[in-house]
Amino acid sequence: MEFGISTFGEVTPEHGPGRARNAHTRMQELLAEARLSDEIGLDVFAVGEHHRPDFIISSPEVALGAIATVTNKIRLSSSVTVLSSADPVRTFQNFATLDLISNGRAEIMAGRGSFIESFPLFGYHLNDYDELFVEKLDMLTKINNNEIISWQGKFRAPIRERGIYPRPYQDKLPIWLAIGGTPASAARAGKMGLGMTVAILGGMPKQFLDIVKLFRQSAADAGHNLATLPLAINSQMYIAEDSDTAANEFWPTYEKLMNRVGEERGWSPITRGQYEYLRSPEGPLFVGSVQEVVDKIVYQSKLFNHSRFLAQIIKGDLPHDKMLNSIELFGKKVAPAVRRQLQAS
Repeated sequence: MEFGISTFGEVTPEHGPGRARNAHTRMQELLAEARLSDEIGLDVFAVGEHHRPDFIISSPEVALGAIATVTNKIRLSSSVTVLSSADPVRTFQNFATLDLISNGRAEIMAGRGSFIESFPLFGYHLNDYDELFVEKLDMLTKINNNEIISWQGKFRAPIRERGIYPRPYQDKLPIWLAIGGTPASAARAGKMGLGMTVAILGGMPKQFLDIVKLFRQSAADAGHNLATLPLAINSQMYIAEDSDTAANEFWPTYEKLMNRVGEERGWSPITRGQYEYLRSPEGPLFVGSVQEVVDKIVYQSKLFNHSRFLAQIIKGDLPHDKMLNSIELFGKKVAPAVRRQLQAS
């Protein structure tokens, strides 16, 4: 199993035309988090695209390009590229450039995004939400597989026998689909033979079993080799020396984030009781001691037999040294312990 960190670079908004001190500080922290992740032997560092005042990553490729210069081995991925509102040609070019900078460490994790700000920002209509993604994913995969392409769709000008450059250092860029639980997306990933990342941020993980089964059945029906088909689980994580410390330190940050998003979406305010339920052994929230996180990853491995686990970090108001400590515990203690248990089973 591969182990990685994912983040959207959450930040306290400053609401001004410039002098973005909080954003500057958070970006430097992200570089430090990535550098540490590389040093302790984690496999992946992923940053995700948003277009909101409370997140600093609107261009994953640029941030990952900076991260490439302070790391050596760790793979560099977007924890989501909102492909529906992006141009596939430019997306490929940007990630191919990243691949050249990083000596072949770039990946694309394409998705529709959990927020919709990018649609009006770049002149797209939400009525075309599904069609946009399907069409642009088709174009992106064709560019990835062919130097010269001819292509025509509904939402973009056609291309006639044009080369797309630069080409990546790898034979092809790994393309994953990031999904939140939509069956059609899981079936599409399987049919296309693409890796799939399932974001399990709420609800019990076992509820996602049907999605994973659909992904693998669709891949098998399309003739793809299931043994080489990657599957990742992405869940929120915070680790401390003991369970109570982790729970108490992370709760204020988690409560603030969930209630901010919940207010936009009409959710009731989250309670401490709900939080503790999500932290339970079969819950989706990886907040606790090293052993609790180890046990939960092993439990989910038995459910899904996934090949990658991405720990989504949420710094919020936590001191940065505590976030770095959580990453270090994950890389130095959790990952080796999980690998030992999986190899022994």
